[in-house]
Amino acid sequence: MRFGVNLPNFGYFYDPRLMADLAYDAEQAGWDGFFVWDHLRIPFYPAPVADPWIQMTAVALRTERIKIGPMITPLSRRRPWKLARETVTLDHLSQGRLIMGVGLGYFVKEEFEAFGETSPAVQRAEILDESLDILVGLWSGQPFRYEGKHFHIQETQFFPAALQAPRIPVWVAGTWPKKAPFRRAARWEGVIPILDEERPLKADEVRGMVKLIRENRISKLPFDVVISGASSGAADGKDADLICPLAEAGATWWLDSFEPWKFDLEATRRRIRLGPPKI
Repeated sequence: MRFGVNLPNFGYFYDPRLMADLAYDAEQAGWDGFFVWDHLRIPFYPAPVADPWIQMTAVALRTERIKIGPMITPLSRRRPWKLARETVTLDHLSQGRLIMGVGLGYFVKEEFEAFGETSPAVQRAEILDESLDILVGLWSGQPFRYEGKHFHIQETQFFPAALQAPRIPVWVAGTWPKKAPFRRAARWEGVIPILDEERPLKADEVRGMVKLIRENRISKLPFDVVISGASSGAADGKDADLICPLAEAGATWWLDSFEPWKFDLEATRRRIRLGPPKI
């Protein structure tokens, strides 16, 4: 089991220099990952919003070991060739520590429709799948062309190739118990399960996800199941009671998430410095 910190790109966490400081604290305290949300607007929480890619650049420059990445980037509001350049650059800058978290996106009205972007879930899913195909093709450093429903790319070749081989790991978000996102995730390197309701995932639910993914898995690359929640960092056994059943059910990562309407900056800093859950 690996442990990460998952922070918003808005509110208290707007400043890239602050995020770099928090990532440094996380690395020193023994966390394995430092991940950043990717939002343009937060409808219910008026606050400054930062570009997560610039934040991750600051994080990469301040750290040496810890994994980094967006949790998650909605690919249907990105140009995949521009994102390919950004991700390969960040992969090299971080010396191969980037993990690419992707999904359909969440605030549809505020982050898609308000800017004239495609909003129906079916179309966003189609663009997500095509964008992933394009990213992999451009990450390869080999000649690449693409003909899809939404994208058409004449033969091109991007240099350099991604530093990680065979590619930058991709984690795909999905809302349980919908099956399609988990079948999509099975084609990649990880899944980030989300629930429609605000409650912790149960071990039986994780077990069901893992079963579905194994039934649809073709690749022999390692696969991660990434669960988010809130742990205390205390050595009182409560973190073990929370996390160990999820690990036994198949979870491989635990991310402590710090929503700014629940945690103030100092509480977040103290929790990060306590280190990963004690299990």
